[in-house]
Amino acid sequence: MPRVIEISGLTKRYGSFVAVDHLHLSIDEGEIFGLLGPNGAGKSTTILMLMGLTEPDEGKVRVCGIDPVTRPVEVKKIVGYLPEDVGFYDNMTGLENLAYTAGLNGMPRKEALEKSRQMLVKVGLGNEADKKAGKYSRGMRQRLGLADVLIKQPRIIILDEPTLGIDPAGIREFLDLIVHLSKKEGITVIFSSHHLHQVQQVCDRVGIFVKGRLLAEGNINSLAEQLFSKTAYTVEAGISEYPGDQSPSTKKVSVKKVAGELRKLQGVVNVTDTDHMLQIECTGDITPEIARIIVQTGAGLNYLKKREYGLNEIYYRYFEGGDTDE
Repeated sequence: MPRVIEISGLTKRYGSFVAVDHLHLSIDEGEIFGLLGPNGAGKSTTILMLMGLTEPDEGKVRVCGIDPVTRPVEVKKIVGYLPEDVGFYDNMTGLENLAYTAGLNGMPRKEALEKSRQMLVKVGLGNEADKKAGKYSRGMRQRLGLADVLIKQPRIIILDEPTLGIDPAGIREFLDLIVHLSKKEGITVIFSSHHLHQVQQVCDRVGIFVKGRLLAEGNINSLAEQLFSKTAYTVEAGISEYPGDQSPSTKKVSVKKVAGELRKLQGVVNVTDTDHMLQIECTGDITPEIARIIVQTGAGLNYLKKREYGLNEIYYRYFEGGDTDE
């Protein structure tokens, strides 16, 4: 896939404060890329530099091959931005607000009205087109905001905390719409949010920002492997010392013996045994090999449960007591 965003050595300072510190990042066409990090991590400043709204002190950025520093208007024509709180004229209908934006982008009035109605249908507001924007719910205003962004047919859309204040059903519908735009229409999406489960739900890759630096980027599995390099996977196994739950007259297999055999397995970092339950920490997914070893020892295997690290664990490690000095 062609890369639509290329960032190399991007740095922005405000006095002695380094907002973005030598950022290197590339994003592919049609990808949903999540920006994850606490306030002050550098996400918003990165977005401003992408859109040509502030200039970097060092490095370069290209948006579809265009330099936003020297050609900011051209970048704005192909990039749409949806902030967390969208402003509209409350005394105008949703259709009128959208047609007004289309007009500002040089679209003739008749075409603007036609395209606006089509766009409102696309975002699920077809039946609300003639309602005053001041009567829209929070979720409806965000949908209208998305239509407002899409009316100029951008190649890239940037969403900054787009689901704040929306009810759960509305969030699900909004996120489904974002995935549709990316996968079916090839629009590249940059999704900035503090909501970990939403980022994990929709993003192809995630970039973790801390103190102006991009500490890690990749999909959830690769991030877990980077962060928990020695124990990217944990497998929990329920063990019976008597295979098949047979009587004590059957030969007993010690749980400690099973644990000892598992420790010999390549990829196993640590095995903890507690009351017929083994917790096996591994560098990769070797669940089939673990099951085979347990069965070969003659022990009974009651269950095998694989745990993979998600964004909750990643977030905790980076932002709530983990080591970030990488």
